[in-house]
Amino acid sequence: MSFENRKPRSADTTPKERNREDRGVNPLTALPVSPVRHQIACPACDLLLTLTPLEDGERADCPRCGHSLTARVPAALDRTLAFAIAAAVFLVMANMFPFLALKQSGLENVMTLPEATLQLSRDGFTTLATIFVAMTVVIPAVLLAVMVSLLVPLRQSSGGRWLVHGARWLYRMSPWSMAEVFIIGVIVSLVKIAAMATVLLGISFWSYAAFTVCLTAALSSLDREQLWSTIESAQ
Repeated sequence: MSFENRKPRSADTTPKERNREDRGVNPLTALPVSPVRHQIACPACDLLLTLTPLEDGERADCPRCGHSLTARVPAALDRTLAFAIAAAVFLVMANMFPFLALKQSGLENVMTLPEATLQLSRDGFTTLATIFVAMTVVIPAVLLAVMVSLLVPLRQSSGGRWLVHGARWLYRMSPWSMAEVFIIGVIVSLVKIAAMATVLLGISFWSYAAFTVCLTAALSSLDREQLWSTIESAQ
């Protein structure tokens, strides 16, 4: 990473030439200068920096606060795509099999994720049921679909205007995916319920836990700056 200082202007430079310099245009030839570097503001301290292209394995940190700005991970697209496909498979399994079962006094109650949503709606908690299914199933599923639809053409170096819109929606929806919050809440609740009844964890529970891990790994493997740089190169 480097921080470029602009060269001092000559005293006899005309305003028209200075405007061309500000736009990145050579005042002598009036041709655009190829942008081999781009500027980025540190999200932690707002320091404006000029980044140079990174090689595989390199990382750019802010020189003021040390915040990690971007990193170029080898085979990042392949790794992210693999995690995304695995997460999609685990999400389907999580909605097909029993999530958990409770046994007490000879009675057994088996619950699945779709049944939990329907039960909340029957009990009058329709808004809660809608929020639950949206943030734990629907939004993560859409997030995975957008991620796969982005990564597949990028791996083939094929571009399109929809890639820009897809990347924007990917980062807009990411904060609304609450899969990890849900699985942590379930684990905390099971600790309290285990003292009152026998808890049996089903295939769906372990599938959703694996889905959460794969989704988190996919999002963390996809560097924002490198993704935008790849999309720009594919256009």
